[in-house]
Amino acid sequence: MRPQLPLFIKIGVSAVALLLVAVLLVVAIRIPAPPGKPSPPGGVRAQSPPARPTEKWLARAYAVDDLFHRVYTPCWEGAYGAIGDACLFAATGDSSILRFYTNGHPLTEMCRVTWIDDQAWVCLAEMYWWRVTGKADMRLVADAARRYTEARDAGGLAHPEGFWSWYNFPPGTEGQDVFTNSNMNQMAAVACWLFEVSHEQHYLDDALLVWNGDGTIPGIERTFYRGRGRWEGKKGRAAFGDPLPWMGAGYCSIGAALYHATGEEQYREIAAATAARVMDPATGWVDPVDFYQVRMDGNGAFVNYLLDAYRIAPRALQDIPGKIGRMLDHVWSNAGGKATVVLHRMSDDGIRNGWNTSGGEDGYRVGEVGTVHAQGEAMRAFGVYAYVMNVVIPRERAPQK
Repeated sequence: MRPQLPLFIKIGVSAVALLLVAVLLVVAIRIPAPPGKPSPPGGVRAQSPPARPTEKWLARAYAVDDLFHRVYTPCWEGAYGAIGDACLFAATGDSSILRFYTNGHPLTEMCRVTWIDDQAWVCLAEMYWWRVTGKADMRLVADAARRYTEARDAGGLAHPEGFWSWYNFPPGTEGQDVFTNSNMNQMAAVACWLFEVSHEQHYLDDALLVWNGDGTIPGIERTFYRGRGRWEGKKGRAAFGDPLPWMGAGYCSIGAALYHATGEEQYREIAAATAARVMDPATGWVDPVDFYQVRMDGNGAFVNYLLDAYRIAPRALQDIPGKIGRMLDHVWSNAGGKATVVLHRMSDDGIRNGWNTSGGEDGYRVGEVGTVHAQGEAMRAFGVYAYVMNVVIPRERAPQK
């Protein structure tokens, strides 16, 4: 039989063993991680960010988005990019894009005291995000409704020029140049979205008032539309007075919204005819090879308008995605390296606001590259197009069950 150690010796040995274990734990905790591999907080294993898509249009949208997030400001320029971001999120499910607007940049806190079309862009961004996140976040809808109602109650929906339209400020606003164009009338598209959610008839009535008038005072169709996709109005600087700064392309989105809300064919026909005419080089509006706007800025909105029409009339407008692809390839390649102005700044993927190879366009801050305005426009164009190419078209071509 092995001799037994005295009890006090056993206790001492155990205490020494426990102390040794404690020392080893402290040393292990204090040993720094190898260079380049910092220990994650809380002992949680670090995870690599998900790999970004390599498909061309998604990859380009991400490249544009990186700079957009760095220069972002919470007003209408930010809303432009937020629309593109919503489409990129819908195509990829990338939660980091969603977190940008939930952790630190909530859409509901975007600017309020601005032109009415600025409020319309914010409302549309909110409604896009409401839709792509499962139609659950009713705070976005409530804020869009609040902005819409504020603008309407202030008198922004009016007829001082003899036709119903939305104005940049309510007519009679002291110290302001008050005018209307298709940007202001994006509030009609907002009204259609709000009708979709709430089924409150007054929203749809407002949108129909803008388009059709009230039986005595006309709306924009009778005032400006001449048939076969042709819109005509008074001339003026694109950003400050021309009621049709994109040859009426802005009414593609409003016509599409009214078609979704009512199911009436007339709105689809006008939207489709407008998109087809605008993108026909015979009109002189777009380049005959690369289809960029020859004389105008606002390319993010322009692309969005055309694709809104395409989505309700894909057979009639089956050439539109290809033409827009040529347009975006044109800017990405700096016109195949022949542009005399910077269209795509390679160092940070900054995009110019106007896409004419030689510059000289009309519009608003046309020559800016990579600013929040220019980059927000670009994000809208590339984000919406990436969604159409990677989600909408594959869905259309999928075998019907």
